[in-house]
Amino acid sequence: MKNSIKKYLLINVIMAITIMSYAQTKQNNPFGLVYEDAIKENVPGKVNIHPVTYKLNGIAIAANVYTPANFNSSKSYPAVVVAHPNGGVKEQTAGLYAQRLAEVGYITIVADAAYQGASGGMPRHTDKPVSRVEDIHGMADFIMQHEGVDTGRLGVLGICGGGGYTLKAAQSDKRFKAVATLSMFNSGEVRRNGFQNSQLNTIQERLKKASDARTQEAAGGKIMYAGVASITDEEIAKIPTDLYREGYVYYYRTHAHPNSTFLYTMSSLLDLMTWDAATNMDLINQPLLMIAGSKSDTKYMTDEAFPKAIHAKNKELFLIDGATHIKTYYVPEYVDQAINKLASFFEKNL
Repeated sequence: MKNSIKKYLLINVIMAITIMSYAQTKQNNPFGLVYEDAIKENVPGKVNIHPVTYKLNGIAIAANVYTPANFNSSKSYPAVVVAHPNGGVKEQTAGLYAQRLAEVGYITIVADAAYQGASGGMPRHTDKPVSRVEDIHGMADFIMQHEGVDTGRLGVLGICGGGGYTLKAAQSDKRFKAVATLSMFNSGEVRRNGFQNSQLNTIQERLKKASDARTQEAAGGKIMYAGVASITDEEIAKIPTDLYREGYVYYYRTHAHPNSTFLYTMSSLLDLMTWDAATNMDLINQPLLMIAGSKSDTKYMTDEAFPKAIHAKNKELFLIDGATHIKTYYVPEYVDQAINKLASFFEKNL
């Protein structure tokens, strides 16, 4: 009992300190960026951020393009597409990695998925794999037309759920000359089997709920949602898995953004539960880098997918010692390790 109380108090102290440390960034950032050391203004000669919008299959997509220091549109630069985590938006960790890659010389783009964030599309929070994969193709479409981009040197980085969708996009999209994932999360596997295969006995029950939700939507009824809309500190402290306990702290406390949510339409499960990021991995023939924290409870998904990429060139699995899934999103020492590895990988292969 005493240990539980100590653990709860410790979590709350850590949360309070971290929230205060990021409060200043969130309040003052004109671009809505919630990560540490985010760009606050565009300064000549430095890395700049450019909010853009474009249409993808009739839906307005909101994105940020980052350009390197001393950007010259008459020169030629490699580019990297960055796909955000499930529930995430471009202003969080995907933006952090896009900015850091721009700092080492890449033009980068990170977009809110269709139906999510500041992008258009209804119903809101639809999370279907075919759409998320199309988002990645769409970012490539846009950035390849951007001034200064060398279209023959395009890479892609997917984080968390964006990592799973990146693997699938790269299987067919050979515009991507180098493919990287960070803390890859196989959305289809987890929605089907439960996290760490904890819901194998309820698959049919959940498919029935998803089917009923779609029927209700088709009839013009209320949109049903899965996921968590809000959570108390007490509820967070009781969560046994690092992914969700630290994830709720990240998304709902320390790096909260009004466009970010853990909700997704219940009907999306019809598509999610029959999809798997790790199928057809043999189609990836590009150089492949998969990064995961050594203490990440999602590492098993990277471990499952990596050996299936039998045709990938220069394939490498890189572990960040001591990192959990969520800590690769923002902890400086872990982000630095990931960026250094990504920079050398993209430099070698782009």
